[in-house]
Amino acid sequence: MEAFLTSTAVVTLAEIGDKTQLLAIVLATRFQKPVPIIAGIFAATIANHFLAALVGSQVAAIMDGQWFRYAIAASFIIMAAWTLIPDKLDDEEHKPARFGAFITTLIAFFLVEMGDKTQVATVALGARFHDVVSVTMGTTFGMMLANVPAVFLGHEVLKYVPLNIVRLIAAGLFFLIGVWVLAQTAGWTAGLL
Repeated sequence: MEAFLTSTAVVTLAEIGDKTQLLAIVLATRFQKPVPIIAGIFAATIANHFLAALVGSQVAAIMDGQWFRYAIAASFIIMAAWTLIPDKLDDEEHKPARFGAFITTLIAFFLVEMGDKTQVATVALGARFHDVVSVTMGTTFGMMLANVPAVFLGHEVLKYVPLNIVRLIAAGLFFLIGVWVLAQTAGWTAGLL
């Protein structure tokens, strides 16, 4: 349950103002068909985050050692800094879509999520928890929590969500997880438990 809840919280906060959330808004205004867009986001996220969690879990199983746990802790702390950098959607042109709303969303989300901070976080979460299913479910749920309102409310979401505060909270969460993993690896938590 810890893997699911942590994954949900991390991705929900990290996704606010992320380029995939901006993509959801662009697709919602372009197609004005929320159900296929939401289905495309869900399918793309399940596929992308399952692979990311699997990579993280497998790499952690192969390279399990104290130095690797320090690397995981460092990756969360680096993610904290990366979260503070605002994202922009690189290609906001209104080109006509070759496919419908579902296929366009599926392909766009899968590709835009490659190397994105939420995908990197999913790799780190997979390595941290060694639970591909719970991490995938949690990160997907977090992605949906952040993007479904964006699909339905479009640009209105950006007017009312204080993105700087959300980025600070997300960065703080990444930082705390990194420090916690660092403390566990170094044995500092033995006296706390």
